[in-house]
Amino acid sequence: MGNVESLAYFVPELVLIVTLILALLATIFGVDRAKWDVIGALALIGTIIAFLCHISLYDKPAVVIFQGMLVHDMFALFFRGFFIFCTAIIVFMTMFSSEIFSLKKGEFYAILLSVTIGMCLVASSHDMVMIYLALELMSLGSYILAGFARKIGKSEEASLKYVLYGGVSTGMMLFGLSLLYGLTGSTGFDGIRESLANATGGIDLAVYVIFILILAGAGYKIAMVPFHFWAPDVYEGAPTPVTAYLSVASKGAGFALLIRLGFSILLQPGESGAWVEVGSINIDWMFTIALLSAITMTIGNLGAIVQVNLKRLLAYSGIAHAGYILMGVSTLTTVGIESVIFYLIIYLFTNLVAFLVVIMMVEAQDDDRITAVRGLWKSAPYSAVFMTIALLSLIGIPPAAGFVGKVYIFYAILQSQMYWLAVIGALNTVISLYYYARIIKAMFFEDAPDVGSFTLKPVYLGLLIVLTIPIIYFGLFWNPLANYAKFCAQLIM
Repeated sequence: MGNVESLAYFVPELVLIVTLILALLATIFGVDRAKWDVIGALALIGTIIAFLCHISLYDKPAVVIFQGMLVHDMFALFFRGFFIFCTAIIVFMTMFSSEIFSLKKGEFYAILLSVTIGMCLVASSHDMVMIYLALELMSLGSYILAGFARKIGKSEEASLKYVLYGGVSTGMMLFGLSLLYGLTGSTGFDGIRESLANATGGIDLAVYVIFILILAGAGYKIAMVPFHFWAPDVYEGAPTPVTAYLSVASKGAGFALLIRLGFSILLQPGESGAWVEVGSINIDWMFTIALLSAITMTIGNLGAIVQVNLKRLLAYSGIAHAGYILMGVSTLTTVGIESVIFYLIIYLFTNLVAFLVVIMMVEAQDDDRITAVRGLWKSAPYSAVFMTIALLSLIGIPPAAGFVGKVYIFYAILQSQMYWLAVIGALNTVISLYYYARIIKAMFFEDAPDVGSFTLKPVYLGLLIVLTIPIIYFGLFWNPLANYAKFCAQLIM
């Protein structure tokens, strides 16, 4: 499809671009010095409009746009909505957060919107050049956001570590993409798949090396072992709203990248919803991803046990959940993709609730350690209840929606007859119960005599309610979400 006709499928990104420009212009003209966050309100309105425009695209058929550089399919549409919705919540959090300095908010929102645009392009890319440019747009902004609160020493350290780890992993991925171009002579996904399908053999080792190099870029974004080292330090040092954003949106972008590249280039639809290798390639992709999944969830859970800082604990928790989601990817089935989408939606609401409570604790006590939530039931009972619901969902205990999410993941695994991975996943779920229970115990059964009650901001209370309702609702009535996940698990062919 030509460029002009393609613009009709690109409206959400165009709205974000216009909002970004307006935020920068407002900063130049000093609007950010107003008593209330005008630029934040502008960014929030822009993201809401972009989300509504995204919803209007669901009735359009799947098609390749911008002369083969991007695609519009249900898979890309889901992730675009996922990123825009997450950005809207983070913008709302930031408007009332004291961690982002007021004089910098215009720049903050502009960078945040540019990162969101990059993520949307990652999910929609249909060409290696576009996917790399989109990844860089997303990554460069993320590095800046991690070090945005420069007056806090840990923020600068977090940004530096993020840049160093990100540069290495992205360089490895770029090397893998260059090898893939050299092997196939094409940067477009269709051309690459056709070339691999027509290969006569003897390329298994080359393709496997390319996959591992590309996996470095995607694995870094989802904090998959062994590319997870950045996560604890960055989560701890970055401003908490940024940490919340990275924990959800960046992880979603990594999985969008991994599935889009893997399923669009190296695999093709087989029988009964299974995806098989293209051409004569004979590599056990399933075992490779499953092994990484098992290692990731195990190291994530074991690392979380010894943490005393809430943000570092949630970082290792995020690593573990990356391992759970990789279980769905490893099945190489449409059901597996459905389970990934289902799990990511639940994880978005659950993690944002947990981090919003952490934001409140940081603002009230300037402390993000587990000791900061001691006696929270007495000082802020509503916060303790919402945090408990989020933790129960992360564990996977009914009636929280996290339980249903894990059921779908395990169903996909058992359907693929990977019983050993299901056992490891179940054992890791039991391990996670320990460190999540530590937080619940501190909130309800430990006293903090030196901390009195603090006022819960009405906007935070309202946001907690809005984010918690889906956790409970989808834990009881999950069919609508399951049907939506099934509808979105359609990649363009």
